[in-house]
Amino acid sequence: MGLLFDNFALFRDGFLTTVELSAVSAFFALLLGTVLAAFRVSPVPALRVFATVWVNVFRNTPLTLLFLAVVFGLPHLDVHLDSFTFAVIALSAYTSSFVCEVLRSGINTVPLGQAEAARSLGLTFGQTLGQVVLPQAARTVLGPMSSVFIALPRNSAIAGAFSVSELYSVQQTLTDKGYAIVGIFFWTALAYLVMSFTVRGVFRLLETQLAVAR
Repeated sequence: MGLLFDNFALFRDGFLTTVELSAVSAFFALLLGTVLAAFRVSPVPALRVFATVWVNVFRNTPLTLLFLAVVFGLPHLDVHLDSFTFAVIALSAYTSSFVCEVLRSGINTVPLGQAEAARSLGLTFGQTLGQVVLPQAARTVLGPMSSVFIALPRNSAIAGAFSVSELYSVQQTLTDKGYAIVGIFFWTALAYLVMSFTVRGVFRLLETQLAVAR
């Protein structure tokens, strides 16, 4: 306990930075992943190709390599941002590919007759997707989607190696100060567990609230 009390401000700041980084990245990943999922089922071939390439590239690129590409590649393109923003870009791009595939699997579970009925009423593709298909698909993918966002705080640990003061960097700082590695790992792991259980709890609540009566 002495380790935590002596370095409470450091742990608190690292924890809050990890939460902020994960929350902002989750928001943009969900937004981008939804757009990509729409592209994947779009009647426009160019959009389907773009989304397919995006998903295949980012799902199969190691996250550390993606961080390297963003942090060191974007400045060469005259894009100069702070470390936190670079981390958000890398995490959002990576996670969006998984969000896209989860949503696409949910879209595929919606009976084709639903979309055909919407089109017969004169709804456009966008209206059909947004008003008929996606609301039904979202209910079916809450379970697998929770796994994607539970992994996000753990994935954000890589940002600590790129000058973002989150939990991983706190761990490195305390290790350099000579604290016992077991105690550092214990409190760091406990912080990640709190975040994971919180995300899972939110999705459990959503599953309960949005459950379809059968």
